[in-house]
Amino acid sequence: MRGVMMYAAGDVRVEDREMPTIVEPTDAIIKLAASCVCGSDLWPYRGVDTLRRARPMGHEYIGTVTEVGADVTTVKPGDFVVGSFIASDNTCEICAAGYQSRCVHAVGMGAMGTQAEYARIPLADGTLVATPGQPNPELIPSLMAASDVLGTGWFAAVAAEAGPGKTIAVVGDGAVGLCAILAAKQLGAERIIAFSRHADRQALAREFGATDIVELRGDEGAAAVKALTSGYGAHGTVEAVGTQESMWQAIKSTRPGGHVGYVGVSHGVELDGLRLFGSVVHLHGGPAPVRRFLPELIQLIWDRRIDPGKVFDLALPLEQAAEAYRAMDERRATKVLLTL
Repeated sequence: MRGVMMYAAGDVRVEDREMPTIVEPTDAIIKLAASCVCGSDLWPYRGVDTLRRARPMGHEYIGTVTEVGADVTTVKPGDFVVGSFIASDNTCEICAAGYQSRCVHAVGMGAMGTQAEYARIPLADGTLVATPGQPNPELIPSLMAASDVLGTGWFAAVAAEAGPGKTIAVVGDGAVGLCAILAAKQLGAERIIAFSRHADRQALAREFGATDIVELRGDEGAAAVKALTSGYGAHGTVEAVGTQESMWQAIKSTRPGGHVGYVGVSHGVELDGLRLFGSVVHLHGGPAPVRRFLPELIQLIWDRRIDPGKVFDLALPLEQAAEAYRAMDERRATKVLLTL
């Protein structure tokens, strides 16, 4: 089969890889309908994360089950499924509490390399959710978004306590930040303040539910949020970038007693204890438990109540994955769908 490999920073290739097979009785094999490039894939692509060896790429996936292990009972060959970027058993105490991304048996799907024609899905019963039927082609981008960026944005909005009467600010205008805006709107937030300097992303932010756009960053951006909220700050803020500046921008944009939902993959973030102590905000985040939200999100997409697939502003065939990485790295695309 064909699949994506990254050999070094900036060196992405599509080449022949071995077909995946059932290894454990809890595995499933899927034929992918689509894959995509994630913002987190850019960390090794840019050399921020060191690659010690060539590795398969991709952790987002949707497709049709072709084979299941002997112990798999919840999905069967022929089912169209969506799964999380973290495989989980969905039965341990951590999963039962709604934090499947930290399952005691968690398997990172990045090791499976889902930017490919086929993939092995560990812990299939706890990881995969079947759609109500075979999806129409127009639903593929939105179902693809549910595998990571929609579920991550949703978790961020939940962690920021988005709800009726609330003002929510969103730091980060990538696919996750945009999906957090969509989620905050669905959860009933009254006002949604989006930080963005890009006209195309501002337009989609407004379409997803943003009521205000702030182009300033850092302390100036936080001050702008305070100015828009009578000096109080947002009730909750989503941090969807993962840098020192973005984290403090989120904290400073939030009123005392408010909530920061942080889902940006942290790089170089250090929080001064005394400053954090003085902020009096709640911090809640980390790797999103996408599996917790998948049934609800799939149904919302199936019923055409949300269209998160709009975050994909470029679609390329799998064979052009190197160009997909370049387009995202150069900010010519927000998120790239890889078609199969």
